Amino acid sequence: MTDETLSIRPGELEDINTIGFLAQQIWPETYGAVLPAEQLQYMLNLFYSPASLRRQMVEELHQFLIVEDEDEAIGFASWGVALGSGASGGVALGGGALGSPTEEPGVYKLHKLYVLPVHQGKGLGRALLQYIFEAIQPEGARILRLNVNRYNKARQFYEKMGFVVVKEEDVAIGNNYFMNDYVMEIRIPEAEQEQ
Repeated sequence: MTDETLSIRPGELEDINTIGFLAQQIWPETYGAVLPAEQLQYMLNLFYSPASLRRQMVEELHQFLIVEDEDEAIGFASWGVALGSGASGGVALGGGALGSPTEEPGVYKLHKLYVLPVHQGKGLGRALLQYIFEAIQPEGARILRLNVNRYNKARQFYEKMGFVVVKEEDVAIGNNYFMNDYVMEIRIPEAEQEQ
């Protein structure tokens, strides 16, 4: 990301409408050939409604980033501590517990990374990931994990960045819909100790 007009900043509650607007622009292009229109709209409402984004920020403690060209938002990302399954078998989508989810020490989850299609291929995704790596490394991160739709071309981007597929999973999201994903991970190098 070399253009002086580009910047990355932390996302705030005031950015909820911007993030939702960007998702409405990006998702049809990204998933339109992969998901039925009804499922696409259902997922946008599920993950990007103002109430859902607020819950992700406030209750689930997802950290958000906004990438801007001058003062125009052109992409976003979010991450948080990865939660493992609780004693009764899992975590309901949207943060509702089906057991008691517990943190996986040293494991973080990349929840979102999206850039407007006209700005893709310019290093913005790489810059967002680098920002996240630098944020989580001092916190003791060992692994960054993500889910990517099995038919999403972003899988190749993540592979170029060093992520590897560790498993496939089908995640029920309600309304008889599933996310058919690869789970990918990358090892985070240990932070260098200052002498």
